[in-house]
Amino acid sequence: MKKLYIETYGCQMNVADTEVVFSILAKHGYGRTEEISEADVILVNTCSVRDNAEQRILGRLEQFNFIRRSRAGVLVGVLGCMAERLKDKLLDSGKVDIVAGPDAYRSLPALLEEASKGMPAIDVKLSRSETYADIVPARQDGRGVSAFISIMRGCNNVCSYCVVPYTRGAERSRDFNSILREASDCAAQGYKEITLLGQNVDSYRFEDKDFAALLAAVAEYCPGLRIRFATSNPQDISDAVLDTMVAHANICRHIHLPVQSGSDRILEKMRRRYTRAGYLERVAAIRGRMPDCVITTDVIAGFCSETEEDHADTLSIFREVGFDAAYMFYYSERPGTLAARNYPDDVPKDVKVRRLEEIIALQNGLSLESNRRDIGKRFEVLVEGPSKRDETRLCGRTAGNKMCVWTDTVHKPGDLVQVEVTGCTQATLLCTICPLQPAR
Repeated sequence: MKKLYIETYGCQMNVADTEVVFSILAKHGYGRTEEISEADVILVNTCSVRDNAEQRILGRLEQFNFIRRSRAGVLVGVLGCMAERLKDKLLDSGKVDIVAGPDAYRSLPALLEEASKGMPAIDVKLSRSETYADIVPARQDGRGVSAFISIMRGCNNVCSYCVVPYTRGAERSRDFNSILREASDCAAQGYKEITLLGQNVDSYRFEDKDFAALLAAVAEYCPGLRIRFATSNPQDISDAVLDTMVAHANICRHIHLPVQSGSDRILEKMRRRYTRAGYLERVAAIRGRMPDCVITTDVIAGFCSETEEDHADTLSIFREVGFDAAYMFYYSERPGTLAARNYPDDVPKDVKVRRLEEIIALQNGLSLESNRRDIGKRFEVLVEGPSKRDETRLCGRTAGNKMCVWTDTVHKPGDLVQVEVTGCTQATLLCTICPLQPAR
């Protein structure tokens, strides 16, 4: 059996795709290895959302190519968004044997066969129908804790800064019943939590079923599973989805709702299709139904033509919403996007960095305030494993996706335990295990 090593970068969708690749290649005689030194095939599943991610991956390809040159027969391949975006450039570099886009994973066995004969192989055709619905993922979390289930692929929004529609293609939703079957299989295998994934889950539609119907069906079909989903677009998350969350206790009270900017002028330039007021209305709708719902976000500092007034609008919407956490970046121009074609990247890097630092400082304070409000509360936490900083402590997440740590020598990954919050940092809830609460 040949040994297959895969490194994965970027979003949860890429993690799920890597599990699909492992499954496809396992049926053709490739066994998974975590040791690159024993791999016959080295694949990297890539992200093109930001230039920094691409530069890191290009650096890794240099290291993979060194292994490729020093060990006869080793093949190196690039998968995913960078494969789609850079295509022939990767093969022309002479450092890569295989290039496969996100809709070409079924062709990997043939591509590997071709490359093994000394012929570089490429397949980057985008599909309007491929969802990999019939493939059972070879899950990387073998402990039965948390599983990803892709419910759709691609994106139709074409935000001006975003490369995803060009690298992942048009939206298409997966068969409704195949999602229910996979969720049921996860429950049968002992998983305690699943995350329904899509670039914009609220756009899901299969025949007469929308995302609210899917969410309700999964929650009812698998009552013992905690259900999460990502990601929602502010203009698309419906009252029906929020009401479904209220109606089902096993749907986690956490919504990731990217804001990107607090300025209407910048939102229009980004082609985000909502206004500041529209975003705040959705936040009010969430909190009116679920006051305890954790709301997290994404933001981009220093987008094309952003002024200090625009930046101030972003800071003010952070204060107004009081996000529990955020992913924060400065603008990175992506070749081929609408913004790259139409708008100069005219905010100096030092200004971008300074504005990003101001957003980060504000959010750090908001995150600390959010966590302090949880001191004294009790939460059910899904144990993920030992804390990275102290192996005598366990860590896990609340239904609101907040990380908890506590001293524990009894429980194991996959257990559901009750903890009480006794302290916090801006990133973590510090807890003690509650007495007389057996694990589930």
